[in-house]
Amino acid sequence: MPPLRAEDYTVERLLEWLVQLNLASPAQARECKRLEPQYRASIQKEHAARNEGRRAVGYDVSPAEVVARMNLTAPDGSAVDEDRLMEVIAQIAGVPYKKIDPLELNAPLITETTTRPFARRHVCIPLARSGQTLTVAVDNPFDLALLQTLRDVTGYDIVRVASAKTDILKSITEVYGFQKAIQSADKELTRGADIGNLEQLVRLKDVDDIEVNDRHVVNAVDYIFHYAFDQRASDIHLEPKREQCRIRMRIDGVLHDVYTLPRAVHGAVVSRVKMLARMDIAERRRPQDGRIKTSREGREIELRVSTLPVAFGEKVVMRIFDPQVLLQEVEALGFNDEEYALWDHFIHQPNGIILVTGPTGSGKTTTLYSTLHRLSSPQVNITTVEDPIEMIFESFNQTLVQSKINVTFAEALRTILRQDPDIIMIGEIRDAETAQMAVQAAMTGHLVFSTLHTNDAPGAIMRLLDLGVESYKIASTLVGVVAQRLLRTVCDACRAEALLTPAQIDLLDIRLPPGSSQRLPVHYGQGCVRCRQTGLYGRTGIFEVMAVTPSVRRLIKRGATSEEIHRAAAADGMVTLRDAAIRKMAQGQTTFEEVMAVIGG
Repeated sequence: MPPLRAEDYTVERLLEWLVQLNLASPAQARECKRLEPQYRASIQKEHAARNEGRRAVGYDVSPAEVVARMNLTAPDGSAVDEDRLMEVIAQIAGVPYKKIDPLELNAPLITETTTRPFARRHVCIPLARSGQTLTVAVDNPFDLALLQTLRDVTGYDIVRVASAKTDILKSITEVYGFQKAIQSADKELTRGADIGNLEQLVRLKDVDDIEVNDRHVVNAVDYIFHYAFDQRASDIHLEPKREQCRIRMRIDGVLHDVYTLPRAVHGAVVSRVKMLARMDIAERRRPQDGRIKTSREGREIELRVSTLPVAFGEKVVMRIFDPQVLLQEVEALGFNDEEYALWDHFIHQPNGIILVTGPTGSGKTTTLYSTLHRLSSPQVNITTVEDPIEMIFESFNQTLVQSKINVTFAEALRTILRQDPDIIMIGEIRDAETAQMAVQAAMTGHLVFSTLHTNDAPGAIMRLLDLGVESYKIASTLVGVVAQRLLRTVCDACRAEALLTPAQIDLLDIRLPPGSSQRLPVHYGQGCVRCRQTGLYGRTGIFEVMAVTPSVRRLIKRGATSEEIHRAAAADGMVTLRDAAIRKMAQGQTTFEEVMAVIGG
């Protein structure tokens, strides 16, 4: 068959390929062909609406965009979306398919190699350079004339990969827009521009709405926020270095390098963030805390902002609190059936103390907020005292600790007890006075939730004793303790099965029945576009749920050690964090490597 030309790539031809590959029926192909004009008009109308008429004239709707409107389903149940269609097109064209990963984009390479108008007009974006070879993502791999044009424009040998048009255009908008904003800001700042008069951000503009104008730093910060939201980041780090500023983002618990800014722009970006967070812009010598509230696709998102003076300027960390993450159904947090039943029993007690323990970033806030949301009703008064308030929810009465004016945890809790509460949540028990007040609240008929930083559930009892709480008070008020961690989960899109080796079984210290084959089936991710080739996507909780049973209560009263309490709790059915992690692995939810990262070894 002769090589296909650009004009051969049509809706009709694409539908023929789908029928041949059993991804569409002949009847579906005929229906899509009949509705092609309607689909094209709809796509052009949506494009014009997104851009308020800009760049709408002459927008060329691709065949993949048209066919994607059919919402076809493959025999394996997966969606035949634009990405799947591009895989088919790449196969027919004999070129690799590439799902564009924003974390892998080389912004300087892109902006130095082609102009924004050229990239948008031809729907192409450079991805990588090796020697004299430039890899370019295109949405029409049959367009050989574009290859020659790219050779002439760049001076490189061109290697094509096929990517979805939507991904290419979005990457062009973000990369060129962000880089142009940074370059313009850098020029202004090196001329001594005053960045102290940036106007207050009321809302984040959509990415397509962000235009390069005199508000370059404002635009740059908007791009950073949109990028973080799109990539499911939990934290944004702005880190000043000697010659530049590094931007990193934490995704599924792992930090990724994202952008590099000129050194002169860092201070302007930090000032913009501090203004949005209502911080003191002039104060650069002391740490500050603030918060930003914005919206994303109809839901409010809050960012908790912290600044810290370091060697080369102010380091800023923004923690993103998305209500879809912070407020979940309790059943979706990761409890197994027995753990969930025990936790549900804890939270429906009329009074007592319930503690959630674990290091920073282990999901304690999500567990508590999701639980309080479950318990909230018009008949219940839930009051919290937090430092800081992670996210504001109207169904709770939330109080902020303010040490400067002597509003401490203990002082706020003392007042809360006069506010007729039913349920009290204390952000963290940090000192003896707060611990005593929490116990007093539980003894006077309130249900109290709080957090501690301990390695396991029995360690929470030792921590309360260290804070001066009498053992008999702990025994009479403590309902239960949950220690938790977060594990990254296997990507469902590239899940595969493997067997643990005998060496791995020994590392996990798993006791197998005599005569067994010493091989256990587990799952892992092979790596795909959805998980950025990591094999892992999303996180789940593992829990060590310790109920204060009669045997545990007796040990607390007589001042037993943490090890003795641990053994008694295990005898009463407590599953340790180690065993909970191994159980998640055996169920195919996580990998051996993730388990070892949590339990050590």
